[in-house]
Amino acid sequence: MNFHNLNKKVVWLLSLVVLTSVLASCGSKSNTGGKTLSSSKSTSKSSKSKGLKGLFFKPATEDPGVFNGEIVAVNRKGWSQPTPFGMVLVPSGSYLMGQGDEDPSRSAINFPRRVTVSAFFMDDTEITNYEYRQFVESLLRDSLSVLGETKIMSDYYPDTTRWAEDLKMPGYQTRDFTYGDPMTENYFSSPAFDMYPVVGVNWSAAKYFCDWRSKLMNSYRRTQGLANLPRFTLPTESEWEWAARGGRASAKYPWGNPYLSNAKGCLLANFKPHRGNYDADGYEYTAPANAYSPNDYGLYNMAGNVAEWCEDAFEENASAVTWDLNSINRDANNPRKVVRGGSWKDIGYYLETGTRTFEFEKNKRSYVGFRCVMRYLGRPASR
Repeated sequence: MNFHNLNKKVVWLLSLVVLTSVLASCGSKSNTGGKTLSSSKSTSKSSKSKGLKGLFFKPATEDPGVFNGEIVAVNRKGWSQPTPFGMVLVPSGSYLMGQGDEDPSRSAINFPRRVTVSAFFMDDTEITNYEYRQFVESLLRDSLSVLGETKIMSDYYPDTTRWAEDLKMPGYQTRDFTYGDPMTENYFSSPAFDMYPVVGVNWSAAKYFCDWRSKLMNSYRRTQGLANLPRFTLPTESEWEWAARGGRASAKYPWGNPYLSNAKGCLLANFKPHRGNYDADGYEYTAPANAYSPNDYGLYNMAGNVAEWCEDAFEENASAVTWDLNSINRDANNPRKVVRGGSWKDIGYYLETGTRTFEFEKNKRSYVGFRCVMRYLGRPASR
């Protein structure tokens, strides 16, 4: 027998065993950031029974979360957070929240301050008439005995009369100076406006829509044996402004440049240009929810079309009552709620990403709509 060759094989096998144990002691690569993790947590149970450990111990047969008499940390199978239909992922980040240009109104209510926002999903368009109609029809079908038809129609059905009421001249309560009747009669009911943003909905109804949408989604997931996803909510003011900027620091408008038109002179949003030439941007009233180009996050009409409800109560000095991490003002005693983005009837100043204004939570307007967000659990992978 050739002992010399045998000794070489033994040494080679021992070296391989030592190398394997050294590699096993090093952290694995994270699938989110590529960083080395020194902890053995999140390693699956099956992998713990492999390698050198598997040579001496049998695989555990104890309760889930227990391995060889010890508790272990593992990822439960089947969890993932898919992108909800019609939403886009807005990454986490830190930015200077506040006025991005001069404040011609001298309101001094949005001084720049550093704010950090966690990642979240956001509807790529404002909630449309078609989407909101599913909500109203569901209440009339499934919740009529609980809520009653009167409450559903008065609290949650869009107030289409706002098209005439909002356009009355101040001081003339009985005389209408606009031709608003076609919008009053057709805007929410006609298929012609299915893909237009819903209006005439107050802050409370928008929040109730978010709750209904959350229950609809998670009730289905439970039938499929899937874990619940975070609920839909209105965006906080800091989330809304971060999303509107589209990743562009200090952007005056969502599209980045400081002008309301492009190099060809085409207006980039639906608003009130040129001292009231409503038709100059292509639409006299609202525009389809996906009209114009999206910003760099893939979000449409973050400026103009309809202003949007936010979760926050409105305070002139918001920095005094909110924190700098995922800030929100939840003052339930304050009936003024933040609206952002400007609308089809507003001048360009209200389209700026840093312009703040408010509406009373119970008011319904022909120029205020909303969109939903869902928080992202954890930190998404780097792009």
